[in-house]
Amino acid sequence: MSLLDTPLTQQLGIEVPLICGAMYPCSNAELVAAVSAAGGIGVVQPLSMIYVYGQDLREGLRLIRQTTNKPIGMNVLIERSSKLYLERMHRYVDIGLEEGVRFFVTSLGNPRWVVDRVAPDGGMVYHDVTERKWADKGLAGGVHGLIAVNDRAGGHAGPRSAHALYDELADLGVPIVCAGGIGDETGFVAALRMGYAGAQLGTRFIATNECGAHDDYKQAIVRAKESDIVLTERVTGVPLSVIRTPYVERIGTKAGPIARWLLRGRRTKHWMRTIYALRSAWQLKRASLAGGAGEKTSKDYWQAGKSVAGIHAIEPAAEIVRRFAAAARSAQR
Repeated sequence: MSLLDTPLTQQLGIEVPLICGAMYPCSNAELVAAVSAAGGIGVVQPLSMIYVYGQDLREGLRLIRQTTNKPIGMNVLIERSSKLYLERMHRYVDIGLEEGVRFFVTSLGNPRWVVDRVAPDGGMVYHDVTERKWADKGLAGGVHGLIAVNDRAGGHAGPRSAHALYDELADLGVPIVCAGGIGDETGFVAALRMGYAGAQLGTRFIATNECGAHDDYKQAIVRAKESDIVLTERVTGVPLSVIRTPYVERIGTKAGPIARWLLRGRRTKHWMRTIYALRSAWQLKRASLAGGAGEKTSKDYWQAGKSVAGIHAIEPAAEIVRRFAAAARSAQR
């Protein structure tokens, strides 16, 4: 049996068990469309589409449909930071359903309301998790699969290796997707052989022709070695995987003592997280889209995972999907 025939491909109706993960601020309509058209599935990040690329969500989804009618997904950040924010997420889900989205990836909260909203229309919900306790909570919320974020992921990585995390989640009876550390087809095949139903890639798809990130960012990924990936608390208050740059080295990677104290406080942590979220959105947006000689903004924070070790060129997204698929077809279970 082909390694490409997995519960993920069967549930979503796709050809290649490969997800282009939602990334703020790097997910743009052209990248999502290219991955889905090639047989994988691209995931829309609504905040990126709206606030980074200036597209109305419905118009952006329709732009994708001008390129492909194959399945696409949508990311739903479900943390209850405010009533207004939650109302906005509900609206985004409704628009997604109206425009034909049937795959939703949730994170940062209880996914029950998303499941209840999309399942009657045939929607599938996968939930981001970094360990068993979050997986149990996601399953209690009715999700259909899990995105297992390991310690080699970009952005907010988990504490466990891909192998250890799979072993921890394997008995839960739902498809598990490997997220983190996969930059080439060898890593993709290894994840499928381990038992994962698919892989979610972020960093690999930033270094593509279609991604809207600045070329400085893409070239930094191509040049980076695994040892160049460091964890910083200076952006969101919790460790974030980024490329080591002179800017990162200059300001350090640890949050200040006052910030750490406020983040631990029962009454102050929500306030601090809101401040960090607003600041990090601005920092990551300007760092990812700006560039050019002498521009400090291009040297702020470039999120990336340890998959940089397998990334050696900026390529068309479709070529990556096809190459990964070919490697899986030629491999034996």
